[in-house]
Amino acid sequence: MPNVPTNIDIIRKCITETCMGLNRNADDITLVAVTKTHPPELIDQALQAGISHFGENKVQEAVRKIPFLNSPYTGFHFIGHLQSNKINQLLHLRPFLIQSVDSFYIAGKLNQAAGNLNIIQDILIQVNTTGEATKTGITLSNAVDCAVQISSLKNIRIKGLMTIGLFSPDPNVTRPFFRDLHQMFEQIKSLEIPRVEMEYLSMGMTDDYIIALEEGSNMLRIGSAIFGQRDYLDSRSKPGMTELDSRSRSGMTKLDSRSKQGMTELDSRSRSGMTDSKVRKNHPSKARFS
Repeated sequence: MPNVPTNIDIIRKCITETCMGLNRNADDITLVAVTKTHPPELIDQALQAGISHFGENKVQEAVRKIPFLNSPYTGFHFIGHLQSNKINQLLHLRPFLIQSVDSFYIAGKLNQAAGNLNIIQDILIQVNTTGEATKTGITLSNAVDCAVQISSLKNIRIKGLMTIGLFSPDPNVTRPFFRDLHQMFEQIKSLEIPRVEMEYLSMGMTDDYIIALEEGSNMLRIGSAIFGQRDYLDSRSKPGMTELDSRSRSGMTKLDSRSKQGMTELDSRSRSGMTDSKVRKNHPSKARFS
């Protein structure tokens, strides 16, 4: 079992030391704990240890976990690939930031859903700086045009850019990609596009967050360094997740049972009403005075 408070303390010290060397203020850095596959109990440990922002990659997993958190937090971030059919579910979780808007199409769908709820949803545009086919995101060359297009949508607000570094044994390999995104961030910021507030530059994860800080990041997404390595195959059997899934199924079973019971009672009343109607039709006087 990972020592979550100790791990968070180590990361914060690394952030502080790095920022001191860069003449930056560590308080300006937002640390987002990536909690995918981890149970609510472990997330609560992180929140109690001073984490105020956490991120999930899948809407279904967030729906199963967030209602069972016992500790207060500032922001839930969605950082995974967003499917249009999951947008309504996601918005009902009230995300602080949706970091993975990777097309104008998704932005449009999100804008429509946010309009239906009469809210303005803050987002980051995900940029595929490395050009890898396995990653989603707009190209760096299209970032300005995409920002201008999305800025026309009334119910979402651009708050910055996000990227995922190059997966490599050598973290330094990803440095030029972080540098490119920082330059694009500053370029879009200088354009002063209406409804575009370039506040967050989200880049840097467990293996490359120091380099991301050196290249201008002010939002880090760190999971393994806090919670340990993820076990994707066994995540459902981790302490808390089995119980959580059981509670979720129990709630759905009760709801389904109540629905079936209600439908049975309604059907019974409907049949009773139809019988009374037939009696009154065939024997009006008998039905009136009996």
